[in-house]
Amino acid sequence: MAINFDKALGVHQYTLGIRAERAEVISSNIANADTPHYKARDVDFSAAMQAAHSQQQQRNHLDTADNERHFGLAELTGQYVKFRVPNQPDTGDGNTVDIQQEQSAFMQNALEYQMSLGFLDSKFSGMKKALRGD
Repeated sequence: MAINFDKALGVHQYTLGIRAERAEVISSNIANADTPHYKARDVDFSAAMQAAHSQQQQRNHLDTADNERHFGLAELTGQYVKFRVPNQPDTGDGNTVDIQQEQSAFMQNALEYQMSLGFLDSKFSGMKKALRGD
């Protein structure tokens, strides 16, 4: 009997990829905090997760092996990077990065990434116990 990782791991495998993409986007915002006319961006996490969840359900209904025509996580995250609505007035250079907001978002994203890793670790531990017969 084959193991269906989509069913076994749930959405946690997708959250890692989306959170990694979000970390890159937020890091880019922080790096460009002093760049004139740079517009802060962020990943629309809920929309990316909904797309990943619908993709997961389609795969479960298809119950076939991956195909080169299936969408991967890279296609899901890149299209959900949006410009962030600024919370502060324009400082005159057209840059919309609020460094405190970016640092806070980066820290929260890092904690949620670690949490997703913990969930995946417990899922894999449970699968290893089941395979060993513990």
